[in-house]
Amino acid sequence: MLKADATSPDRVRAPKAGEIIKLPNLAKTFRTLATEGKKGFYSGRIAEELVKVVNDLGGHLELADLQHHLETGSEPVEPISLKFPNPHGTSETDGVELWEHPPNGQGIVALMALGILKHLIKQGTIPAFGPSDHNTAPYLHAIVEALRISFADASWFVTDPNVAPGVPTSQLISAPYLAERAKLFSSSSANTSILQPGDPYASPALTSSDTVYFACSDSQGNAISFINSNYGGFGTCIIPAGCGFTLQNRGANFSLDAKHPNALAPRKRPYHTIIPGLVTSLQDSSLHSVFGVMGGFMQPQGHVQTLLGQVLCGLNPQQALDAPRVCIGAGMPDEGDVYDATVYVEEGMPEETVEGLRKLGHKVEVVKGMGRALFGRGQIIRWTKDIDGTGVWSAGSDMRGDGAAYPA
Repeated sequence: MLKADATSPDRVRAPKAGEIIKLPNLAKTFRTLATEGKKGFYSGRIAEELVKVVNDLGGHLELADLQHHLETGSEPVEPISLKFPNPHGTSETDGVELWEHPPNGQGIVALMALGILKHLIKQGTIPAFGPSDHNTAPYLHAIVEALRISFADASWFVTDPNVAPGVPTSQLISAPYLAERAKLFSSSSANTSILQPGDPYASPALTSSDTVYFACSDSQGNAISFINSNYGGFGTCIIPAGCGFTLQNRGANFSLDAKHPNALAPRKRPYHTIIPGLVTSLQDSSLHSVFGVMGGFMQPQGHVQTLLGQVLCGLNPQQALDAPRVCIGAGMPDEGDVYDATVYVEEGMPEETVEGLRKLGHKVEVVKGMGRALFGRGQIIRWTKDIDGTGVWSAGSDMRGDGAAYPA
């Protein structure tokens, strides 16, 4: 899929700006889709080449698997949510409700982290952070520790609920369970031990379950949050003969431990990283915003940071996206251990914050230049009403990517 060039070391290279590249095999695939629809992809020439290249490389895929997916289709799911009251509000209806995609997606990580922070604020363990606290060491310490606890659970429990029906989604985001998990937090030091998943079944709740993001909105206050991905860069970089596209590598998020709930199995969906986000107002359930942050395991971390930046610290969508971010773990599997103890801090974070995190015991690494792609690329559309009741849209697009916010 590269451009032929006899002067390049491998006689091929990426096209330069302004050059023409022709992809006739991809064009042929598009023509098939245009005339035959999904059936043209999951059966016939394309399906046969797809199965052949996977099996030639030692994989396990049959035409019957593709036929099964064609017949089954994509499954509609009910979103999961968590209410986050604004601690600076005048009533319990001041605040937001964050809606996420359920397992096998990792949106539950963002919900759990928010739930832990909500409990810590309620108990007075951490302050009700405000604008002056944004991206200070205590503020980021609380976020980092809440995310680390949440990922410890997600790394075990997030899997395909149709194959492993014991996925305890409702229990994991229940107030009693999150209060129990919040006990692992210390405001004075980082938790440097390897965190183990909790036992949501023992919760009191049971004694009484390459990414592109875009958002669109209309004049009536409706909006859509959409994300799509083949996972790592060009996916597997495997190209079925004569098809012109690379195969995704979402299977990388299966576990090879046979005892793990997310163990590799036929016709099973793995832990999935892509999560579109939507936020509503606690006051009247009206739309607050639609948003997303692309970037592997950075996604729920980006959701938490950009949302709290708006709700607690008064940032507008663009300010929330522009602010330096942190990332625990490597973000993407090909960049290292996604559950590593390192806290990666983006260039531009105040030096006082960096040193403050280190004093709390965090292993901190400042990421500069192009490496800042680690911190994802986000988009936000926000809906508010003016004092006279007129609906007002505002939006932001991440400077780390090539997106933009366009009024139509």
